[in-house]
Amino acid sequence: SHLIDSATNEYIFARQFLKEYGQDDCWHSIFGKTLSLVLEQLENYLFNCHDAIAILLMIKLTHYYKRMVKARRIDKVMEPFLDRVTNLFWPRLKMVMDAHLRSIRGANAKKVGAGDIHAHLVSRRYAEFTCSILLILNRGRKVTGEGNANELASNTSGKPSDKPSYRGSAGDMLVNDLDVMVEEMILLLKRLSDVHPTNKKRIIFMINNLDAIITIFKERRVSGRELNRFSDLLVQQRELFVEEELLQTFSKMIAFVQQTETHMSGISAPRGARGVAAPADVVNPEVVESLVHEFASNWKSGIEQINRNVLSYFSNFRNGMEILKQVLTQLLLYYTRFQDVIRKVWRGKPPSFCKDLVSTSVILAEIKKH
Repeated sequence: SHLIDSATNEYIFARQFLKEYGQDDCWHSIFGKTLSLVLEQLENYLFNCHDAIAILLMIKLTHYYKRMVKARRIDKVMEPFLDRVTNLFWPRLKMVMDAHLRSIRGANAKKVGAGDIHAHLVSRRYAEFTCSILLILNRGRKVTGEGNANELASNTSGKPSDKPSYRGSAGDMLVNDLDVMVEEMILLLKRLSDVHPTNKKRIIFMINNLDAIITIFKERRVSGRELNRFSDLLVQQRELFVEEELLQTFSKMIAFVQQTETHMSGISAPRGARGVAAPADVVNPEVVESLVHEFASNWKSGIEQINRNVLSYFSNFRNGMEILKQVLTQLLLYYTRFQDVIRKVWRGKPPSFCKDLVSTSVILAEIKKH
């Protein structure tokens, strides 16, 4: 700012006092060495600068000053200098981003620490870094939709500009680096999750870290491709956890439902009375009876155990409640399918053990308590 003010004053002085119109030799004689010194010092500083956010902020300021010198009508003498400044910033920013990508690619549990099933420190660092970059790219405004990464130049009026910034495709290069960083971060989380001994713990680790990243994005009110990618992956991991958690308590019933439905769909010709397959040909009545009695005696304690597990696994209470709702809803769906199988197999006369079937309304009422 001081440099631009001084350049403006010297330019006006040279034009008015020395009557130098059309030629700027006097101004260059006055300011040329100063600008050369600034460029030299800046180049020396950037050589050891590894702060991508600071460099991006300086690029933003440079574009602001380019608009300022144009408004002051000294762009003829100052714009070449600011172009050279910009040409120093962008290559260095690219080098720093490449270093970040190499760091993520080379990271593993030994280097950054394995941690437990809760969110890892690298997830928060990545989310904070990415949100900062995206907010700066969009001139401090909250990102909406896919975000417009081609808007970096600020204006003196403070109003959003629909025109692309002067930097051309350099901003696209940065956005491409962020896209690559998203995928590298996901691969890093998978590598860190591999240290956990069971598939269930690996899924819990992924959910906690994805949720931590998404939470930071939402706190900063940043949306776009990056947030959508992590949100889609979180949905997938939640579905995997639901199945893993239910298999721990209700594995026999789930296996029976899945196998029997597959078997019944493969029966091509009806046999037995009333045009349906005989019950003994489809299922083992003793197995069904044992499943009915087992569920009737254990379903409440099973739901309580699921509730305790979810609360201990997930540090974000809201995330845990969403997952608990999914697990219990899926349990109710499995039990409904189990009852449908019984009704389809014994269409004529329900067996005596059907009186022990738990009503879905009773289960639903218990679920609502959680």
